[in-house]
Amino acid sequence: MPLDRPEDSGTVILTQAAANRVQTLRALEGNPALHLRVSVLGGGCSGFQYKIGFDEAVQSDDRVFETDGVKLLVDDTSMEFMTGAEVDFVDELIGAAFKINNPNATASCGCGTSFSVF
Repeated sequence: MPLDRPEDSGTVILTQAAANRVQTLRALEGNPALHLRVSVLGGGCSGFQYKIGFDEAVQSDDRVFETDGVKLLVDDTSMEFMTGAEVDFVDELIGAAFKINNPNATASCGCGTSFSVF
């Protein structure tokens, strides 16, 4: 169930489920210093796509959001497309993955990896 959207438009929410998954993956990697990084890149069938990965370093242009000791890093350029978004982790019968619920996306592709804001 999605959380209520924040009043502060400069916020991205990292759900507890996503934070729990990052903690599990950090333990498997043996590296508690890993942060979750989400970026928006040009590409995909709808115009933009998400890149999700780990990073040990916080860059000078990063916005940092934290849930239960897990940091989510989003660079300033990506924030233009992600303001008000929610980064979640879903574990369903068809698979488990990080999922981004983005109120700025006006359309997305069938696989959910790319989106449009126009």
